[in-house]
Amino acid sequence: MSYLETNAKFVPTGFRKLLYLNWPVILLIAAVCSFGFLMLYSVAGGSPRPWMEPQMKRFGVGMVAMIVVAMVPIWFWRNMALLAYGGSLALLVAVDMFGEVGMGAQRWIDLGPIRLQPSELMKVSLVMFLAAYYDWLPIRRTSHIFWVLLPVVFISIPTLLTLSQPDLGTALLLLIGGATVMFAAGVHWAYFLTVIAAGLGTVYAVFVSRGTSWQLLKDYQYRRIDTFIDPSNDPLGAGYHITQAKIALGSGGWTGRGFMQGTQSRLNFLPEKHTDFIFTTLAEEFGFVGASTLLALYALIIFFCVVSAVNNRDRFASLLTLGITMTFFLFFAVNMSMVMGLAPVVGVPLPLVSYGGSAMLVLLLAFGLVQSAHVHKPR
Repeated sequence: MSYLETNAKFVPTGFRKLLYLNWPVILLIAAVCSFGFLMLYSVAGGSPRPWMEPQMKRFGVGMVAMIVVAMVPIWFWRNMALLAYGGSLALLVAVDMFGEVGMGAQRWIDLGPIRLQPSELMKVSLVMFLAAYYDWLPIRRTSHIFWVLLPVVFISIPTLLTLSQPDLGTALLLLIGGATVMFAAGVHWAYFLTVIAAGLGTVYAVFVSRGTSWQLLKDYQYRRIDTFIDPSNDPLGAGYHITQAKIALGSGGWTGRGFMQGTQSRLNFLPEKHTDFIFTTLAEEFGFVGASTLLALYALIIFFCVVSAVNNRDRFASLLTLGITMTFFLFFAVNMSMVMGLAPVVGVPLPLVSYGGSAMLVLLLAFGLVQSAHVHKPR
């Protein structure tokens, strides 16, 4: 029995739950989404279609869903964790069997009104399941080798399935998000140090093996690495995306060219301007000031969520909040690093800003879980 179930009399009920919502987080989410609506309106040439209008509708549905999820007691979501993980895993397998192919990747299932990307669901389901696992596991067993290997298996299966789609960005988010829950649960730091050392050793071996008889990667994969390090090697081919993104970022200056005045996006030099590279559109039109404002809003969301997690005495609720918060952080950190040339282009959208149904709805549902943990903590 969890801490909350044994202290149920201290948990708010009825309409009082609305008062206990983490309202700063809700207002910050709305502010971030407003940035997205402005950018989608701009990249469409001053039209609410085809991107801004459906995105606003999804936002409305997602906000209602977030409040509904927040009203449900957090212990219910703990009991649903295994079902959520199993269902998401089954959907990932279904994608591999008969999923839709788009832009060279097989990541979606067509459900009629919406194309569902199961890997988005898995980001939340995995965190839920690991949080429930460590809530069930006695703390003294947290670092025992057997009880460490089990969550590694739970993380590895969906990560490998996602990697095969191929979707390196989402696979990376699953891997790091799962590792964050393990670390927050108290798994000994030596395990993480071993994994990091093995990863660095693998990277070193990849570079050393180039041109030898035991070369670890294909030649074209090495050329992709070369392009990431120096996009000017192939400015009209593999380096085109990041080259145009850097031009847009640099041309914005301090205050930007002005709303709907970005030449890179308006003249269609900027690729995927409404999804993965929307941050560069924002930076071109609103400059360093606009980009920093968005980053500050993200940072405030992280701050309020971490404070909520630290102050929550229920182990599942605290781990769930920390895991979702880290996944959200990785979302925008990877995207911004990618469009600035600090990380390879891996196809991770900018959360709550980029156009996309699955990503926004799932993320708002995830924040509903964070709100549920906040609302139902003992006071």
